[in-house]
Amino acid sequence: MQVDTVVLDVDGVLVDVSDSYRRAIVDAVEHVYGETIDRADVQAFKDAEGFNNDWELTYAAALFVLAKREGLELGLEEFTGEVREHGGGLDAAELVVGSEIGAAALDAVHDAWDTDRLRDVFQQLYLGSERYRELEDGEPDMDHEGYIENEPVIATPATVAALTERWNVGIVTGRPAAEADIALDRVGLDVPDEHRFTMDDWEAGKPDPHALVTLAERFDSDSLVFVGDTIDDVQTARNAAAEDTSREYHAVGVLSGGLSGVAGKETFVAYGAEAILDDVTLLPDLLET
Repeated sequence: MQVDTVVLDVDGVLVDVSDSYRRAIVDAVEHVYGETIDRADVQAFKDAEGFNNDWELTYAAALFVLAKREGLELGLEEFTGEVREHGGGLDAAELVVGSEIGAAALDAVHDAWDTDRLRDVFQQLYLGSERYRELEDGEPDMDHEGYIENEPVIATPATVAALTERWNVGIVTGRPAAEADIALDRVGLDVPDEHRFTMDDWEAGKPDPHALVTLAERFDSDSLVFVGDTIDDVQTARNAAAEDTSREYHAVGVLSGGLSGVAGKETFVAYGAEAILDDVTLLPDLLET
């Protein structure tokens, strides 16, 4: 894997979000509807593909909870499996619910499904009161410290130094720009705006290859590796390779996010990851070998 450019995801790669974003998904649904999914179930939605946006994953989890109230017989693994077979993402989740429950039940689900409220509660839980006022320009109705304050750094200073000294480094993340800034500051990674893509920069999101191909062009790269913790990250690199045949695009999976253990390795292999690491601290050695 001879590369001149390294592009990194943020969540699960640079910082651990198991007790922040994923906790906010579960707790937002609980807060709004009084019941929710298990935190481990979040990965089933991620594995269904198309849920790089955690707000949309929250909406889908709430949709499942509401559909169960109205008679949905599918268990969560069956539900997310059907979502994957229908192409993944929130549209597929709505399609599955619509095909599994009657018209009257579907109307009841849609009447109760309040995505605006779910997003607002998610942001209050994740950001906390002070950051919510600053970034959302509103007054929270909950007063507490945000889950964002509990994101342990995975990438060590030595890792950051090794990567930035030897390779071009870019960022492709599903985070909003302001939240990406917080994580990158915490990690100590300085990436200029033209070398990063966030939720605010391209609407399609992963696994759409636009961001990765654009960064390769901006770096004038011959060979690029994208490092991520989900299926969508691997698919992004593969889609970029299919779209831009003038360069090489490689995918490396890390087991420090949603996919982990033997099952995580098997999933990464199945989707075409060319290397699998326990975490990003091992990346410099891999690329130098």
